Amino acid sequence: MKKQLLATIIGLNITAVAQAATPSLEEMWQVIQQQQSEIAALKQQLRDNDTRLQETEVIAEATISAVEQIAMAPAATSKTTFGGYGELHYNSLDRDDSQASKDEIDFHRFVMFTGHQFSENVRFFSELEVEHSIAGEGKAGEIELEQAYIEWDLAGQHRAKAGLFILPVGIINETHEPNTFYGTERNNVEKNIIPATWWEGGAALNGEISPGLFYDIAVHSGLYLAAGEYKPRDGRQKVGKAKADDMAFTGRLKYTAIPGLEIAASVQVQQDVHQGEGEAIGGTLFETHMAWQRDDFQLRALYAQWDFDSAINNIALGADEQSGFYIEPSYRISEKLGLFARYSEYDNLAGSAVDTAVEQFDIGLNYWLHPNVVFKMDYQNQDTPSKTGYDGFNMGVGYSF
Repeated sequence: MKKQLLATIIGLNITAVAQAATPSLEEMWQVIQQQQSEIAALKQQLRDNDTRLQETEVIAEATISAVEQIAMAPAATSKTTFGGYGELHYNSLDRDDSQASKDEIDFHRFVMFTGHQFSENVRFFSELEVEHSIAGEGKAGEIELEQAYIEWDLAGQHRAKAGLFILPVGIINETHEPNTFYGTERNNVEKNIIPATWWEGGAALNGEISPGLFYDIAVHSGLYLAAGEYKPRDGRQKVGKAKADDMAFTGRLKYTAIPGLEIAASVQVQQDVHQGEGEAIGGTLFETHMAWQRDDFQLRALYAQWDFDSAINNIALGADEQSGFYIEPSYRISEKLGLFARYSEYDNLAGSAVDTAVEQFDIGLNYWLHPNVVFKMDYQNQDTPSKTGYDGFNMGVGYSF
């Protein structure tokens, strides 16, 4: 293109000269010099145009690249995250003595998570829950703040947290989204002995001692058993103006170095579950569990026991020891379908010579519509010495995100 333009200009000038009177040598030299000046100017103009075009192309490419990076990775630039889970339950149960039944549908839990990354080393996490759909005076539900803490990184693989947090005890206490466990309802042992879900306010340290060996240490608010109460579940204060005359201490070791295997043990100690009211009664919780995954087969087993000072027997005979265990094998038939069975036994009056244990056998299935969306159906058979156990079917749907 450039050569054609120059040739055209030169040709036009030569033609013009040829049509005029025959010039002298001096005139010819002036014409040639003028043509050379014009050619040099045109070349410079073309070079300037090329430079500006290249600069424009570079700027345009950089702008497009920056826009694409922002559009394709919004999560990477966001410091605040949201999540949650929920579950709807249907229960159709009859009591062994035929004196009562339970047929109800309940949106058991609606939970929202909020997290924020203040910096590379400092973060916030919270969990707000609505239970049984509606809360208020005379209503079945509650609105509860289950977690709200600040966590920051220390040296190496160690972290600290302060605020409201779930205690490091058991299997489902920390991980209880409905798509992560079998059965419509949470198992009776962790619910009535540990008791899950259990959160307190305080401070904690956690980290990795060696590859696959983790620790947790926490000092926090503890149980408060009011007059006439003896069950750990009744003592949860949920950090609502919680009595703190006597703090509690919790520690855990967890081993995961072998692929597919988790083994853990937790201990909690509290000097006075009456929180300074009346006779002091100390309590110690010991819990250990194992979770093993081999291909499509999974096995979970857990044992938990509370030991209280004998003075608690003045409230309920045998309450100085409260314990339970369960074993749960399961098999994933396909990516979407899994079967399970569970045998559990717990006793809030295990220190008594009288048989007061509650035994339950569950069998059922989970169907995962999506890894985070699950439908559940199971049958339970519950036996108690007083013939007040409930038998029947449970169904549910749950999700997490």
